Amino acid sequence: MAEGRAATAASASAAGRRASPGPDDPARAVPAVTPAAAAAATDAADAAADEELFVPHNPRTLFLGGIFTMLVFYALYVGREILLPTFFALLLNWLLQPVMRVFCKLRVPRIVAALLLIVALIAGVGGLGATLAAPAAGWFEKLPQSLPRIEERLLVFRGLFDRMQEATKEVEQITSAPGAAEATPVTVKGPGLSDWLFSGTRALLAGLLTTLVLLFFLLIAGDLFLRRIVEILPNFRDKKRAVEISHEVERNISAYLLTITMMNALVGTATGVAMKVCGVPDPVLWGALAFLLNYVPILGPVCGIVLFFLIGLLSFDSLWQAAMPAGIYLVIHLAEGEGITPMLLARRFTLNPVLVVGSLIFWHWMWGVAGMLLAVPALAVFKIVCDRVRPLMALGHFLEG
Repeated sequence: MAEGRAATAASASAAGRRASPGPDDPARAVPAVTPAAAAAATDAADAAADEELFVPHNPRTLFLGGIFTMLVFYALYVGREILLPTFFALLLNWLLQPVMRVFCKLRVPRIVAALLLIVALIAGVGGLGATLAAPAAGWFEKLPQSLPRIEERLLVFRGLFDRMQEATKEVEQITSAPGAAEATPVTVKGPGLSDWLFSGTRALLAGLLTTLVLLFFLLIAGDLFLRRIVEILPNFRDKKRAVEISHEVERNISAYLLTITMMNALVGTATGVAMKVCGVPDPVLWGALAFLLNYVPILGPVCGIVLFFLIGLLSFDSLWQAAMPAGIYLVIHLAEGEGITPMLLARRFTLNPVLVVGSLIFWHWMWGVAGMLLAVPALAVFKIVCDRVRPLMALGHFLEG
């Protein structure tokens, strides 16, 4: 009986050995998952998920998103005195970060490098302002005497304006209620010109000082905020996405600002030379004005055309000579705005031109001229973020040109 139990145990052991795979059996081999393979699988899953654009269909989500957007815009409008210097400091920080990296490679301390850049920026702006102050003051002094001359030169259009005013008065008479008492005009006296200039200059200087202080500390901080964000985010995918968004925003915005600044300098130089050839006084002033107006897409050059036409009316007697400065400026802008700059920026920015104009109008309504300067970079940054965040990819695709 003991022998039978031993035989039964031996047969069971042999069966177990036959059933369990050996170390060389393929059934026992389990493929090892390396970190590189896991990351590749995650990227492939993300790419497959990103192929289909996410569009919210829940009315509650859309309603709450609309309320949140309105609250954000209200906060931006209320806090414009603080937010405008902050955004300008961020733009200048993105523009100057490549220069800071060059200083760091040369082993220059970050504080010294930041001070050098701030001093160079102040010297450049101050030198330009000192150069243009005298001719600009001269034109402002001649402005009251020049207005009758402009009105005289525009007599060709006066008949059209008079007919439009008469038609407007007739429409008002037709739409007004019969027998209604004529309203007494009320004149509200506002602050004088000197008070307005003083308050505007004070606000401008305060904003410039705030921008420079914030820019100095942003240049010193470097990638500090990005490192803190990476440390806070919970998983590797979010960390990688945050780094990619930060690097792409910095690379594209710095390249955009550098390219636009170089092209605007070329436009200003060409405009100044053209004004000198045409015989317009103070060509350096008009070249600098063309340089500044070109930072505002579409609307800036339109204002420049009108301004150069008025300058031509003040500088020349014949109408064709008066139209020459505006015509030359238009040709320069078309060559730059429709040919050279789009070719240089086509790989980085493909924004819808209709949305660009709408953004300019909206941010001018929100923040004035400063908002127009920030409109295109803000739209570009928003598109970069939308392209990297899956719930916003449909909106990023809508912003494309």
